[in-house]
Amino acid sequence: MLFGSSGIRQRFDDSLVETALAVGAMIGERFPDCIVGTDTRKTSPLLARTIIAGISGAGGQARFTGTCPTPSVAYSARSAAAGCMITASHNPEEYNGIKLFNPDGSSFTQPQQKIVEECLGQPRWTDWHSQGEETYFDALEPHKKAILDSVSIDPGLSVVIDCGNGAGSTLTPDLMADAGMKTICLNCNPSGHFGRPSEPLKEYLGYVGEMVKKTGSSCAVVHDGDADRMMAFDNQGRYIDGDHMLLLLAQHLNAKKVVTTSDASMIIEEIAEVHRTPVGDTFVSEELLSWGEFGGEPSGAWIFPRHSLCPDGPFAAALFCEIASECNVAEQIDAMPSYPILRESIVHEKAREIISGLGATNPTDGIRIASETGWYLIRASGTEPKIRITAEGTTLGIAKEMLEQARTRVMQGKTA
Repeated sequence: MLFGSSGIRQRFDDSLVETALAVGAMIGERFPDCIVGTDTRKTSPLLARTIIAGISGAGGQARFTGTCPTPSVAYSARSAAAGCMITASHNPEEYNGIKLFNPDGSSFTQPQQKIVEECLGQPRWTDWHSQGEETYFDALEPHKKAILDSVSIDPGLSVVIDCGNGAGSTLTPDLMADAGMKTICLNCNPSGHFGRPSEPLKEYLGYVGEMVKKTGSSCAVVHDGDADRMMAFDNQGRYIDGDHMLLLLAQHLNAKKVVTTSDASMIIEEIAEVHRTPVGDTFVSEELLSWGEFGGEPSGAWIFPRHSLCPDGPFAAALFCEIASECNVAEQIDAMPSYPILRESIVHEKAREIISGLGATNPTDGIRIASETGWYLIRASGTEPKIRITAEGTTLGIAKEMLEQARTRVMQGKTA
């Protein structure tokens, strides 16, 4: 499979450049008007030019935005036949990739991905007088205006912003400033080199909480490399985990139908009807095409279907600041339920075969077993030779029991 759980992604090499040309030709033939944008990686301009060459060579029009967040490209796709973002999202700088979007902002569905893969070996270049062209397109201003029109933020609020030197640097600081907020910016220079690991995990971001406390800020917002993710800190400088962020946003939106992933906490089920999907924002987006008012996954991908079906980090950041201007976020988080979640990994070269042998249709989707008081998920890692186990219970004892059940099932699979 060329596509993973969120587009095409791999270490940069010759094969990725060749893939970009083939994908561009496919776009030019089947989606002849495409918005193209890039993140801040050093290899992104080359891949963008290669994609655009493919689009033009197949007779299509490429509207190039330059560097901007992934959700800006997806939002702007409504004015075109498709959107194409050059990014490897939260992966390290040596990676890059391609994300494709429909006009409603949703990622290409699995049937669409299959069509793309089938077409890649069959580029059909047009003759000299049917070549397409490249034009410039501003994806930032329309996206920023749509967000500002959708939120109401206290102009006296102060916020720490950490874009990780990624594409969010081109939008979120200006967005917050235009909303009248005082901004303290960290890693907001789109330099092409990430000042911290790009994935917005707690262990990488201790300095952000310290900055919130040092400056007396109301909150902090943090992005990954292409700003489709957003995580946050409360007014006490505490990192808000993804499960409680999901609950906070759902409560604020009064969402009663929520789509989330199989590894999300069951606390969301205390306030809403929930549909669960395999891990990956593309699966959440695909489910929201037919059901749900809000969706997201604990990794920081938040989807607002009335706005766009792409995870939108800047929109989520603005909405979080709206919440922070209306209430004491720390008190809100402390009042929420919290259940023990246990995680572990088992290294095994045949991880996928073991999970398939246990009955999983797709080993990276895995198997989820739930009861009224707890659940466990067993899945194969999509990037490493590992089996990942997640277990949750209403008490620590139940969580441990669920984890042990999962371990036992994995051991049975290993010896089968």
